[in-house]
Amino acid sequence: MEKGKSTIAGFDVGGAHLKVTRAENGRIVEAATILMPLWLGLDNLTSALREASAVYAGADLNAFTMTGELSDIFPSRDDGVASLLKLISQHFPSGDNLIYAGRSGFVGAGQAARLGGDVASANWHATASLVAKLVGDALFVDMGSTTTDIIPVRDGAVAGEGYSDAERLMTGELVYTGFTRTFLFGIASSAPVRGQLTPLMNEYFASIADAHRIMGVLDEKDDKHTSADGKEKTPEASMARLGRMVGRDAADLSPAEWRDVARWFSERQLRMVHDAAFRVAGKLADDTPIVAAGAGRWQIRRLAERMERRFIDFADIIPADDAVRNEASSAAPAAAVALLAGMQE
Repeated sequence: MEKGKSTIAGFDVGGAHLKVTRAENGRIVEAATILMPLWLGLDNLTSALREASAVYAGADLNAFTMTGELSDIFPSRDDGVASLLKLISQHFPSGDNLIYAGRSGFVGAGQAARLGGDVASANWHATASLVAKLVGDALFVDMGSTTTDIIPVRDGAVAGEGYSDAERLMTGELVYTGFTRTFLFGIASSAPVRGQLTPLMNEYFASIADAHRIMGVLDEKDDKHTSADGKEKTPEASMARLGRMVGRDAADLSPAEWRDVARWFSERQLRMVHDAAFRVAGKLADDTPIVAAGAGRWQIRRLAERMERRFIDFADIIPADDAVRNEASSAAPAAAVALLAGMQE
């Protein structure tokens, strides 16, 4: 624990959500994920920080990581990092702030502005680094709402080949698919309907959240964004949205038939992640477990079964109050920076 810093707030400033945790004496005691469509303007971050204030109020130290610099409101990642750092400094003017710069460790806001390439989208590195300290060897997989990180951890250290998003996309360590926000035509170009492989409508009629809702495996608190048509989030409404993807109405098929179509999309997503995980796992021993974090842990449990590896939930290995373990796992990078900052000498 950093000297004199017994309460540390951790922040993961994303493009779609703000994740905030509170660690007291090295233990996560509160965690929250706040809807934050950053692409609609920086004022959404200000509002999200205000909404989450009860989690971080009175903290001795604030630790930040980010992916929000990728938002298309910024002309470049460096500009995004600089803009987010400026807002953070304005909202937390006391100076007791640390920015996670991945391979460069924690730095102050001034130094972080000169390390844009290290700060940008380094949240995966924070969580993988914590897993390395807690487990030693693991295939760490974090499936959030939008993306999936697949990181090899070996001998207590992050062992990935890539660092930037571009590098990690090429190595398989970043797969751009998530448990709720992914568009269905980003997973497949067709789907079987009553035995006929049907091309999809190339429209945002439905998301993977609809498929997982129809299957009954979605925790609704993990799907914070509006549905594709802005209507209710029920299995019936999701069937109507899924139907539009294949040119049909919900009444054209039975609920059981729509569940089969939904399972097809979830399976296709799992295949994408499995293909990448198979590549990344080649750097690790066969008995290395999969450590899973994020809203998509249900999907990662299936991955572990498919790869015949032991499954470990990030929620079960971090120091945290039982009541907040699941939320802390969904906000894993925010939990990681809070705990890592506390481990500094």
